[in-house]
Amino acid sequence: MIRLLFASDSFKGSLTSAETAALLTEAAREVFPGCECTGVPVADGGEGTVEAVISAIGGTVVQTEVSGPLNDPINASYGIFDGGRALIEMSAASGLVLIPKAKRDPMNTTTRGTGELILHALDSGCRDITVALGGSATNDGGMGCMRALGVRFLTADGKELSGCGRDLISVAHIDCTGADKRLSECRFTVMCDVNNPLCGENGAAYTFARQKGADEKAVKALETGMQNYRGVILREFGVDCDAIPGAGAAGGLGAALTVFCGAKLRSGIETVLDMLCFDSLLDGVDLVVTGEGRADSQSCRGKVMQGVGMRAKAKGIPVVGLCGSLGDGAIQLFDCGVDSLMTAVGAPMTLDSAIGNAPALYREAAVRMFRLIRVGMRFGQRK
Repeated sequence: MIRLLFASDSFKGSLTSAETAALLTEAAREVFPGCECTGVPVADGGEGTVEAVISAIGGTVVQTEVSGPLNDPINASYGIFDGGRALIEMSAASGLVLIPKAKRDPMNTTTRGTGELILHALDSGCRDITVALGGSATNDGGMGCMRALGVRFLTADGKELSGCGRDLISVAHIDCTGADKRLSECRFTVMCDVNNPLCGENGAAYTFARQKGADEKAVKALETGMQNYRGVILREFGVDCDAIPGAGAAGGLGAALTVFCGAKLRSGIETVLDMLCFDSLLDGVDLVVTGEGRADSQSCRGKVMQGVGMRAKAKGIPVVGLCGSLGDGAIQLFDCGVDSLMTAVGAPMTLDSAIGNAPALYREAAVRMFRLIRVGMRFGQRK
């Protein structure tokens, strides 16, 4: 009996990770009646991570009111698991998708809501807290988050700053005496798939601020402010944030969680796969199918397909990627444990049409894929 494992990322705007697994199961059983299929929702630390982990291993979704990226009240959720563990997506409270395009400006946005989610997790008894950094609207160096947890960021004349991007240039002193004492009881893990430093041409401002709504003037102001912030941290805590890979993630939230909470930065997909006990799911499996909406060179940099591919490769299990589309550099995945790539779109069409017909297109492509795999099996038997 053939044993198949399905572990795809969500296809943004069309299919969830769980839906891809269900469609693959239908298609596989059409081509290989009686095959054993296991589907596991996966994510790489971005949007959908909490949902994927809870779907796979159980847990509780907790919702609470927090400050949004523009300090407006919003409802945000996170996951709680056995053993006092919490999994927080910073995008749930401080994400770019929470702001209309016309109002996006990282000079004004804050991570305060993410800190309030951490505070809620502490109040709920959690002491093992993982924060997924992805999809942020912010470039505040994590000040908003830390301010919610009791850290004060002060000007030269002792005035407390609110903790948004435009405040970076004014930080002269950081007072941690009022920080929540429970932070010292916690283990923090940061899920991050970038290794950008805090400052410089590859830092938070120059790399990410434009996509969050900053114009060129704002980018330069944010970089100057971040350099000031970095200097204060170096002077008062002896930590050079530019020496910490990933410190620039989520507009510097990676730096703040590392410096003020002692967080350890890890690959998002590797953290998720460990939480799912993915290696044990591979035992006895004959083939793994993975995928994402669009595979390209970025897919090899800490994304789902790379993580799944490398784990399967370590056990000698073949992997096929079924994706919505392929972009430049997608074949680099062949060096990451993925043996072949196929697309769900079988003819020229608009993106809206592909998204609108995603379930049917994906299922049809899955049938074609499994029929091709069956041909390969027969060919191997003939040899």
